[in-house]
Amino acid sequence: MAIDLETPWVEKYRPKDFEEIVSQNIAINNLKKFVSKKFDMPHMIFAGPAGTGKTSCALIIANKLLRGEKYYRNVMELNASDTVRMKFVREKLKDFVSQNMILTENELKMVILDEADNIPKTVQQTLRRIIESAPNNVKFILMCNYINEIIDPIISRCAVFRFVNLPKEKIIERLKLILKKENITIPKAKEKEFFEALYFISAGDLRKAINALQMAVALELLEDLDINELLKISGFVEQSLLDQLKRSIEEKNFKTARELLYSIDFLDSRNFIRQLMKVVPDLGNQKNFYYFQLLKCFGKVDFRISQGADERIQLTALLAELINP
Repeated sequence: MAIDLETPWVEKYRPKDFEEIVSQNIAINNLKKFVSKKFDMPHMIFAGPAGTGKTSCALIIANKLLRGEKYYRNVMELNASDTVRMKFVREKLKDFVSQNMILTENELKMVILDEADNIPKTVQQTLRRIIESAPNNVKFILMCNYINEIIDPIISRCAVFRFVNLPKEKIIERLKLILKKENITIPKAKEKEFFEALYFISAGDLRKAINALQMAVALELLEDLDINELLKISGFVEQSLLDQLKRSIEEKNFKTARELLYSIDFLDSRNFIRQLMKVVPDLGNQKNFYYFQLLKCFGKVDFRISQGADERIQLTALLAELINP
């Protein structure tokens, strides 16, 4: 059987029912009860890290309540990062919510709003008014990574479901299932290291793990499995360079550490910081107080880069802190 590389595996293996959702038992059990109530179902907010099943749950609910042609007619799916601005909310979304001419009293309408925490606060106020004035047969599902970015008037009008990062064993279990269905085998000698690397790349995000797996298969990395190649295509630094960097930090050789940093052609600062954080506990000469001070420094550097600071300058400063804490 030929390997399917044309279809994104995250869509091909997206859960079709609640039972297929991984490690979100508390949220799923409550969602089942709400879905059975249909028109009495509240508006909902799904909050939690990326790749934990929020979008899949929203689509499962929509497919259970609206089947076939009704789904395409009565469900509006939006990504807030792209489309939800004041004009869109005032016109298109408001029209969709208020337009009931083609509905019977037994039909639902659903608005599925992904990345709702990216909606500007002024637009959220408009959205709040639309939600509170919506007919009983219109239900909103908002998804976000950071619920503190959603204004309180919206939160108070919704039932909040919190999704948690997936444990390593569950992510690896799902990856093995996909490989089995695609009839792909991993060399036994490298199997454990391979799945450990995929989990590290994913950081608990199952979607990211599946994408990394498909990329590894598409680039034919599995035949002569090289974990460094897998790390590099995923935006991480290869292990050999990380080992050299660790040695230069232990030897307090700032010049070498800086040269190694600047030798990296394509630097993903967030991934690099994650790899450095794995190195710090292994340095062995840090007392607890200094260790926690360094973690604080990691957080500051990450924040500064996220706000637009030069990443190489910030990472150079971080290396200096590691060498002279």
